[in-house]
Amino acid sequence: QVQLVDSGGGLVQAGGSLRLSCAASGRTFSKYVLGWFRQAPGKEREFVAAISWAGPYYADSVKGRFTITRDSSKNTVYLQMNKVEPGDTAVYYCAAREGPRTTDQSRYDYWGQGTQVTVSS
Repeated sequence: QVQLVDSGGGLVQAGGSLRLSCAASGRTFSKYVLGWFRQAPGKEREFVAAISWAGPYYADSVKGRFTITRDSSKNTVYLQMNKVEPGDTAVYYCAAREGPRTTDQSRYDYWGQGTQVTVSS
């Protein structure tokens, strides 16, 4: 079992920055693909970014603005959000899975509780 705890959300102005954290406990952290997804009001949850041994991967909508990193010594994955836009407003969830990196949320086995990000214009 893997337990994930998201944090770092809040209110930020458009153009600003925010860093989300996801602390993992349980099994060997390095074995897992870690991903970030988000769900805006009235919309389905969507892929944001993922990181594995093969490196990071991003949704087109955040490429060049968001950066996903992992610190294995702290069992933590981060999502650095720069140049945020009102369209980034959503609940952000981290997720983990064993196996290849994927954007398909149905293939992720473990989920954090979510953290709210609100971008004001």
